[in-house]
Amino acid sequence: MATRSERDELHKTIWAIANKLRGKVDGWDFKAYVLGTIFYRYISENLTSYINKMQEDAGEDDFDYTTFPDEYAEEAKEQLVAEKGFFILPSQLFCNVAAKAETDENLNETLAKTFRAIEASAVGSDAEYKIRGLFSDFIVDNSKLGITVADRNKVFAAVISKVKEMKLSQNLQDNEIDTFGDTYEFLMQMYAANAGKSGGEFFTPQEVSQVLARIAAWDNENIDSVYDPACGSGSLLLKFNKIIGKNNPNLRYYGQEINPTTYNLCRINMFLHNINFNNFDIQLGDTLLNPLHLGMEFDAIVSNPPYSLRWIGKDSPILINDERYSPAGVLAPQKAADLAFTMHMLYHLKEGGTCAIVEFPGVLYRSGTEKQIREYLLNGNYVDTVIQLPANLFFGVSIATCIIVLRKGRRRDGNVLFIDATKLCGKDGNKNYLRGERKENEPNDMDTIVDAYIKREEVNHFTALVSVDKIIANDCNLSVSSYVEQEDTREKIDIMAVNKDIVKVVNDVNKLREKVNGFIEEMEG
Repeated sequence: MATRSERDELHKTIWAIANKLRGKVDGWDFKAYVLGTIFYRYISENLTSYINKMQEDAGEDDFDYTTFPDEYAEEAKEQLVAEKGFFILPSQLFCNVAAKAETDENLNETLAKTFRAIEASAVGSDAEYKIRGLFSDFIVDNSKLGITVADRNKVFAAVISKVKEMKLSQNLQDNEIDTFGDTYEFLMQMYAANAGKSGGEFFTPQEVSQVLARIAAWDNENIDSVYDPACGSGSLLLKFNKIIGKNNPNLRYYGQEINPTTYNLCRINMFLHNINFNNFDIQLGDTLLNPLHLGMEFDAIVSNPPYSLRWIGKDSPILINDERYSPAGVLAPQKAADLAFTMHMLYHLKEGGTCAIVEFPGVLYRSGTEKQIREYLLNGNYVDTVIQLPANLFFGVSIATCIIVLRKGRRRDGNVLFIDATKLCGKDGNKNYLRGERKENEPNDMDTIVDAYIKREEVNHFTALVSVDKIIANDCNLSVSSYVEQEDTREKIDIMAVNKDIVKVVNDVNKLREKVNGFIEEMEG
């Protein structure tokens, strides 16, 4: 089981790799090489374990695929591609390439040939598009890594050597720490300023991902599918693998991502979590304008779509008639597509399903077409809960974001629950985080939020149950602060006692003035 101590060691290893590349390649490129190498090692070990287990079950206890001749391995290629989605020759396994990396003068060609072979192994199979391009960001002739081939090969050998030392478990479902996800998050923190600008992506902290997944999974024992229309690297989808994946190995994961690099990372992440290629469907494209799961409905939806994204909106003559947006009668404003994503998700939510979305706070109260969309959601009894999160949880976003929970056909009452979780956080440097996962012996903010969602009770200064009619009468305002009264922590002042003190002071001053006047009269007389 991966532990917090192993995570710390993992971070030290990443720093060691970073020092090897410092000054040669920026953070975004660095991340691609490290994660690409981790992925290469993982699928090599995963395939090896799978084949060795098959042979063991067949009575071959001493079989070791890493030493098996390539020509014999080729005979099992078709079967392995059908079952695992890819194939790797024994000579091209990570362990065998790593063993010769420092002395291989053609390491760049070895890696390029290996990666092409892995992707080519799936051509013509059901897994083809799920494998295609997974190593496209691992550019072996990147001049930033060195002017000569020898220089670049030294970098590759160093990265391979360090990744070889990493403690990466094959059974991620049983791990306390999501080693790949944690590695990805740590890399994002190391290079977040650069990655946020050049990479064009945002990472959802694992604690927030867990809250979203627990909310969407609660009170629904028959979840067969989970969907994220802005899936990024897949961290939200894969929290379901932790929460209900053990009990439902056939859970299917669906997502769409517009950024090619993060699209690749999401597919890599699926393989790294040992999810069979038949159980995930991740698509590349613009979700709002070119949805690639149209007509499908999902049991659970979790998402952290981009905040205030500009889109074509009303300038498109067809979007107002799009079956995803048309029920509201209006489109989200062109300068902020947040509620367009919300309407898209509601369309894809199955009857009886739950959707948990991280939203920019402006969508809760802004007027215009956003108010009209909120009114549609309220009148349809889709809005179940609104949770105000602490500020500064997300890298690159210092404001306090919120979670909107939509339920279709599963409302528990005629009210909307508002939860003020703004004070539920710990501090890690200059960032906040939801407590309960990173450190031991501290309050569990995640449990507190989820428990409040489940219990659905009013608690002074923390939660409020408000009727839909009252919210609509209040301009369809969904801001938590409009309904959950803030606790007055100012010092209470006893006005009566203060008045008595003032009267006493005035009397004392008057008496003193009389004495002074008396002294003056004596001196003048």
